[in-house]
Amino acid sequence: MRRTDPEGRGPVRYGPPAPDPGLPVLPELAEVLAAAAGRTSPEPPGGGPVLREAAAGYWWRRGLRSRPEDIAAAPGAQPLLLALLAAHGGDVLMPRPCPAWWTPQARVLGRPTYHVPTAAESGGVPDPYALLETVRRIRAEGGAPHVVLLSVADDPTATVAPPELVREACEAAVDEGLHIISDETWRDTVHEPHAHVLLSPAEMCPDDVTVLSDLSGALVPAAWPVAVARFPASAHATDRRARVLDILTALGGFVAGPVAAAAAHALGEPGPVTARSAHANALHARVATAVHHEVLTAGALARPPQAGRHLYADLGPLRARLAGRGVTDSMELEDYLSDRLRTPVPGGHRFGDELGALRVRLDTGPFLGASPEERLEALAAEVPLELPHVARALAFFRSAFQELR
Repeated sequence: MRRTDPEGRGPVRYGPPAPDPGLPVLPELAEVLAAAAGRTSPEPPGGGPVLREAAAGYWWRRGLRSRPEDIAAAPGAQPLLLALLAAHGGDVLMPRPCPAWWTPQARVLGRPTYHVPTAAESGGVPDPYALLETVRRIRAEGGAPHVVLLSVADDPTATVAPPELVREACEAAVDEGLHIISDETWRDTVHEPHAHVLLSPAEMCPDDVTVLSDLSGALVPAAWPVAVARFPASAHATDRRARVLDILTALGGFVAGPVAAAAAHALGEPGPVTARSAHANALHARVATAVHHEVLTAGALARPPQAGRHLYADLGPLRARLAGRGVTDSMELEDYLSDRLRTPVPGGHRFGDELGALRVRLDTGPFLGASPEERLEALAAEVPLELPHVARALAFFRSAFQELR
């Protein structure tokens, strides 16, 4: 397979998928999908009224007043982001590191991208001062920055940005005339919602933020591609949404009918869906905490995981031992750990990080078991870390990292 160019200049061949829950499909969702299997037509561009009404209700319950006419749906986050960027034009800014699938969308459009450092306490949101400096530098060099991407609950760093940092970054972006695209795919996977308050940029800058959510983050399986976007309630945003629908139509970006039915059901958040989501979050939080402990014990670094199904580890302190194994950059580290752990371990270069930084994303899904039965057992267990198959997986991980001390 062809590697991704860490500097973003080369062609796109493949990239790491988003962290998977590692759990079987919720039976209730499978039943809804099966009941709609006879639908022979896809959804209209941007999604039909039932799907858009369900998405509007989902955001309304999270404090973002929404109307069905403010919503657009697409068969996955990638085509939806591509359409959003194409509708806006201009150069694109994003935090470093950032989700692996962001940069390729801008690259396909031929748009220049600029990675902005994040604050020490969290990833996903550019440091406000670094953002201002980057915007001014781009303009001084003849560029035209129009859009900034951010994620308040972040892949890859698994952190939740503090509300005050989100506010400062958003105010800086809006003052410079940038439109904000807020990827909130992981907002419903926060490990401790009462300890880590998630504030959407759309709550602070309602006229300047488009919210994007890949429903595979918490609601539907990744094999059923569907994502939704919430546009501001303004005339300008209405025109932009129409442009997005034009682009999705040109791309053939229509949500499959059965998938739309299942997504609308999940967005309504009935009891079984919310219960599965809550139990899955608790399970992944426990595993992530255990993996984080092993990373720190081995002498590596990682921010405490606060959301999602992963964590982001920095093996820089182990550089000397890794060099003895022929590992000197994140591409080599990816190969080494993927082989040693027998599961894909994407390197930081895939997320816009420097090639020389020894960083990787560690996903928690592989620790839950090798079969659907083992994963469901982990989901139902009162103390999942004590299950034999989970304990073995953690012990195997521990031994691999202890070798590097």
